[in-house]
Amino acid sequence: MNATVFVIFLFGVFSLVGGLIGYIKADSMPSLIAGSISGIVLLLCSYGVLKGNQLAAIVTLVVALLLGGRFLLTIIKNFKIMPDFLMIAFSLLSIILVIQHLLKK
Repeated sequence: MNATVFVIFLFGVFSLVGGLIGYIKADSMPSLIAGSISGIVLLLCSYGVLKGNQLAAIVTLVVALLLGGRFLLTIIKNFKIMPDFLMIAFSLLSIILVIQHLLKK
């Protein structure tokens, strides 16, 4: 397993867990739904990238841009390390690694 696949996989796990934590702590159904959908998509994309599927890499870029943008807006308002900074970091790292991965092909 290469670094790109590993980071996408971790990003998916953190998205799933983050959505669940948001639901438990704040009774936020939108957090649960968004975290579940993005987490599952990222987990599937990690498998797709592992198998060499370019569409999976592109979907990862889209999800990373959307999540990164969403958490960037909230970190500007209240600067919380968890989950905002962590999700922005995962988004940026995923974007960089996926672009490198796509350029190698």
